[in-house]
Amino acid sequence: MTPTPQHDTGSPPPAGSPPPAGSPPADGSPPVDDFTSQVLDVVDSIPPGRVMSYGDIAEYLGVGPGPRQVGRVLAVYGGAVPWWRVIHSDGTPAPGHDSRALEHYLAEGTPLRSARPPVRVDMRRARWPAHP
Repeated sequence: MTPTPQHDTGSPPPAGSPPPAGSPPADGSPPVDDFTSQVLDVVDSIPPGRVMSYGDIAEYLGVGPGPRQVGRVLAVYGGAVPWWRVIHSDGTPAPGHDSRALEHYLAEGTPLRSARPPVRVDMRRARWPAHP
């Protein structure tokens, strides 16, 4: 399966979506550039119960910056997308977000290796799209 963007450029984005590239967000954060928009579209496309690592997203996009910049996008704009579905390659969520992410993982049936701190997703079973 290949992630498909959820934002249709021919119609207004869904409620809670980031503004179009170059538009100033209402909350005063920086304007959304093309890379940011692409990252948010990929995160929006991850199905419930599945995850991608920051590096998976950078590799999938194949353009622009790497995993750290994907993390930066989520640090600034992550509230608009299912941020808990993007994790470190070792299966751990962003630092300081274990308990909030765990609530989502349990609700979505995400395969876990550990539900106790440090929370860890079973990357082999939960990674999307599945790697051979």
